[in-house]
Amino acid sequence: MLASIDPSAFETGGLGGGTWSPKDLVGHLETWEENALDSLDAWDRGEPAPIAAQLQALGTDAFNRREVERKAATPSDAMRTSAAATHARMLERFAALTDERWSSAPVAGDDSTVGASLGGTLGGELGPFRHDPDHWPDLEAFAAEHPA
Repeated sequence: MLASIDPSAFETGGLGGGTWSPKDLVGHLETWEENALDSLDAWDRGEPAPIAAQLQALGTDAFNRREVERKAATPSDAMRTSAAATHARMLERFAALTDERWSSAPVAGDDSTVGASLGGTLGGELGPFRHDPDHWPDLEAFAAEHPA
């Protein structure tokens, strides 16, 4: 879908009627994939996911805003390269999980995931960490306004 956007508009705000650009969205999605990887590392150590405390302290909107601002100075090409590398690492990590681990609880004592499976926590209804479809309608509308 990103390829259908005029490259000169990749850093243009207006996605979803807001201020985010396609570059901001790519950074946002990468942030959540980084969170998935960090969560897996923490759960492997028997610890709660680090993102749980951040979300409790900031809330989701403030967390997302902070992360987009943190990545704002990253050049577009570097953002795409970094996001692709993070996505590849996440898919490799998910592929290495057994079905038993995917179906088990993330970690005992992590109140943010009580009653959830690791796969359900990371993947939700659509499978392995499929947060991106939430943003497709906005990205499609942006692409229609800024065609390649």
